[in-house]
Amino acid sequence: MAGNQLGVLNALDVAKTQWYHFTAIIIAGMGFFTDAYDLFSISLVTKLLGRIYYHVEGAEKPGNLPPNVAAAVNGVAFCGTLAGQLFFGWLGDKLGRKRVYGLTLMLMVICSIASGLSFGHSAKGVMATLCFFRFWLGFGIGGDYPLSATIMSEYANKRTRGAFIAAVFAMQGFGILTGGIVALIVSTAFDHAYHAPSYETNPVASTVPEADYVWRIILMFGSVPAAMTYYWRMKMPETARYTALVAKNAKQAASDMSKVLQVDLLAEENRVEHESSKSFGLFTKKFARRHGLHLLGTSVCWFLLDIGYYSSNLFQKDIFTSIGWIPPAKTMNAIHEVYLVARAQTLIALCGTVPGYWFTVALIDYIGRFAIQLMGFFFMTVFMFALAIPYHHWKNKSNRIGFLVMYSLTFFFANFGPNATTFVVPAEIFPARLRSTCHGISAAAGKAGAIVGAFGFLYAAQSTNPTETDAGYPPGIGVKKSLMVLGGVNFLGVLFTLLVPEAKGKSLEEISGENEDEDVVHDQQQASSVRTVPQ
Repeated sequence: MAGNQLGVLNALDVAKTQWYHFTAIIIAGMGFFTDAYDLFSISLVTKLLGRIYYHVEGAEKPGNLPPNVAAAVNGVAFCGTLAGQLFFGWLGDKLGRKRVYGLTLMLMVICSIASGLSFGHSAKGVMATLCFFRFWLGFGIGGDYPLSATIMSEYANKRTRGAFIAAVFAMQGFGILTGGIVALIVSTAFDHAYHAPSYETNPVASTVPEADYVWRIILMFGSVPAAMTYYWRMKMPETARYTALVAKNAKQAASDMSKVLQVDLLAEENRVEHESSKSFGLFTKKFARRHGLHLLGTSVCWFLLDIGYYSSNLFQKDIFTSIGWIPPAKTMNAIHEVYLVARAQTLIALCGTVPGYWFTVALIDYIGRFAIQLMGFFFMTVFMFALAIPYHHWKNKSNRIGFLVMYSLTFFFANFGPNATTFVVPAEIFPARLRSTCHGISAAAGKAGAIVGAFGFLYAAQSTNPTETDAGYPPGIGVKKSLMVLGGVNFLGVLFTLLVPEAKGKSLEEISGENEDEDVVHDQQQASSVRTVPQ
């Protein structure tokens, strides 16, 4: 394959692991650290927002966000992320990865800070401005998905490319963990500084005025890691694959990568002109024939994964409350409730989420993307049904530890499974001129699934008994049936994984067919659709 490949691209494929690989992982990974922190930190403070802004005088339970407000606060960032993934994915192929990379980061920094500075004192004013800034925060986060994945895949060598892209995504785990730790520190500090009685003792005094600073500090902290990496993002050169294969400037590609690899590389202008004759667009029969099923597979798998993954992550607090691991809200003051929710989510992240990501990093280039994704969906299905079918057994106080172990294992196999591979694979299997766009489409399908999970689970998980639902919510199907639905969704993921090809150990040009004649590529990809697991 090297014989058909531009010299600069072959040099990247066979390069030994060097310092610039780790620099790229950190620069791209800190964006994902911020993404995860910002997207998941909202679940730590929604109960507090309900207590502060929706307190009802004389009510038996503390204030709760009304259904429409809760849906908006939880889901609006996902809507922004979906739009950002499509827009910046397309822009990354049109203008170049580097030119729009800094823009997404600045949007994340500004909107993280603005989220905590939501204007006004009325519930309507605060929630409206919080949702406005979280939409644009999500828009910036959305751009980070296709750009970070594409940049890392185009910088990496083919031997360890999967691990490098997965390592960027694994920073999400640290972002979720840090969100919990920041919430623990802030809530502990405020709880000690401003002693407050429980809600059932004194409803009004249980939420001290200073509690309004708690959620703002937690949300604003997300701007810190993003701001720290802005300078280094701007210093990264454009990827050689974009410069050579899309911008058609082999001389600049060779010059940029000579500095990165610290070797002399020869520009191959004639080869670039020859490659340009093979171009085809996204909405063409040639693309549909070569990559149509691949795009369907990556998009549907990401969609199905995120229905379960985000609904479980965002509503951990409701599941923990339903099994009694977090006491009833009325037995606590507002800030202590933040502490207990953060403690529960931090333990789940520490025991299941973070280890799962790094298992993927360690093994993806040995056992392959296909095997990890298939295994992950399978075990997520098993553990969801294992939680759902004997659900009333898990609600007994003596069985709560068992529930938490099983629940942690679903997150472990999500991250040592499709949550990582759905991010990695779209950055590898499409042509350079469409790589960022196709990754953006796949990721946007995932966020559509997250929106279904965030909005749907909010209503579905409500009790079937009208007297036990949260204020303003109609009866749902209950947590047990909701978990069974999620188990079914995960099983569909097993089936659609069969459409996704294996990319382990191949160059990007070999996988996408950019080096080969059309007939050869078509024959190879027909064989790939029959056998996706490498021998």
